[in-house]
Amino acid sequence: MATHAVTNQPPPRVDLDEFAANIPLAEGVDRHDAGWARADLAAVGRLVGSAGFQRDAELANVHEPELRAFDRWGNRIDEVEYDPSYHRVLGEAVAAGAHTSAFAEPCPGANVARAAAFMLFAQGEAGHACPVSMTHAAVPAIVASASPDLAATWLPRLLSREYDSALGAGKRSALFGMAMTEKQGGSDVRANTTMAVPDGDGRHLLTGHKWFCSAPMSDAFLVLAQTASGLSCFLVPRVLDDGSRNVFAIQRLKDKLGNRSNASSEIEFDGTVGHLLGEEGRGVRTILEMVNRTRLDCILGSAAGMRQSVAEAVWHVRHRSAFGARLIDQPAMTAVIADLALESEAATAVALRLARAHDDDATDAERAFRRLATAVTKYWVCKRGPGHAYEAMECLGGNGYTEAFPLARRYREQPVMAIWEGSGNVIALDVLRALQREPETLEAFDGELAAARGVHPGFDAHHDAVRATVAALARTDPLDAQAAVRPLVASLALALQASLLLRHAPDAVGEAFVDARLGDARGALYGELPPAARAAIPALVARA
Repeated sequence: MATHAVTNQPPPRVDLDEFAANIPLAEGVDRHDAGWARADLAAVGRLVGSAGFQRDAELANVHEPELRAFDRWGNRIDEVEYDPSYHRVLGEAVAAGAHTSAFAEPCPGANVARAAAFMLFAQGEAGHACPVSMTHAAVPAIVASASPDLAATWLPRLLSREYDSALGAGKRSALFGMAMTEKQGGSDVRANTTMAVPDGDGRHLLTGHKWFCSAPMSDAFLVLAQTASGLSCFLVPRVLDDGSRNVFAIQRLKDKLGNRSNASSEIEFDGTVGHLLGEEGRGVRTILEMVNRTRLDCILGSAAGMRQSVAEAVWHVRHRSAFGARLIDQPAMTAVIADLALESEAATAVALRLARAHDDDATDAERAFRRLATAVTKYWVCKRGPGHAYEAMECLGGNGYTEAFPLARRYREQPVMAIWEGSGNVIALDVLRALQREPETLEAFDGELAAARGVHPGFDAHHDAVRATVAALARTDPLDAQAAVRPLVASLALALQASLLLRHAPDAVGEAFVDARLGDARGALYGELPPAARAAIPALVARA
């Protein structure tokens, strides 16, 4: 029947090379010494752009994980059952080294290549990125633990590109999860009440309740618990060396806003075996590098989500017509797409710059830079994600609001990046702590900004204002400083993004970012580009 003829609907956005299509990502890979990974990243780009992968991403979120606390006979098994699609997605990410390739094969640009692969997979399906990220972040904690036995047992498994979803002893590969927070403390992990007591066999036995434990089917977990010496970090395996199950009672799965394909749970320890990781009583110090790595992955995940949002929006408006013209050719829509692309490009640029600072050849200055810049960027980029996803969803109109298209899922997904590993106030206070106690981090950060001076007067003025605010903050009462730090963190983040785009993006893009985002122009609503930035619209749309 004629009423069922489909017209003026975009074709499926499938079977594309998502790496080649993402011009800022491909340019950043080359710029930050990871051009040697282009062939592998192109293969990942084709995989995640395929119809099959996109279908798996959808199915993994439609058929959500289910808790199987008991088997049919009443034996406690504490397992989570995932749809096979989730295992296919996670297995492909592990095979591509999106988890630990930078540690398995360290070289200049290794973390950039790994970051790009992680972003491509997270662009297609976000939930599986949680265990991928936690496995990546567990490596430096184990390396720094000074425990040769733990390192010999677990590092080869962590660095493996095999994927085995079953719980069991003798596996050649492993994924890691984390169980840090408790209901009474949240980010204040020093308020944890889970206790660990030595059992006389070089092990500890843990008793307590964890409020959030993501990816509970992982092979092992990093866990914070109290000992006689204070808060300590432990490696808790799901399966013991003799093949028996460690005590790991999954109380319930969290019913979350987004991140539905990834199970998050509450768990109970009751005489659970754990191995001390690092020095007793120094648990927070043991996990510091781990936290920095997962914060970086929050940035990567947010940037990946922005890229998906832009890609879906621009695909729709290039194929859809209204009021006698293609949407992309209508100035109001073109301005929105350009502004969304500008935000996405800035997030990608800073994400890859930070990844490069995490490589093994990082100098002391680079390490100082990443200490402050990771926190600053995590605060800002992750906060921008939800609004960005919403505006892109609006470009699709009613289609965007349905579950048949991926942007509804992305809109629910983006807020978790701003909450995980420290929500806004936690991150802002960490920035304040770095400014007050680690002056070398500010010096390195300011040097990165200063490299772009003289290119655009608007940037120079913003940089001057940031310097003045930081200096004034040092003279401010500590409580007043806490109240004032959030706007400063935002200004620092915007300055860093502007510096990178002015130096590395096409001139029109860098200048547009300064005009649209610095000073009083914070881009609260997309598509409201100031006159000075509108000249960049064609270049931004072409790169979208």
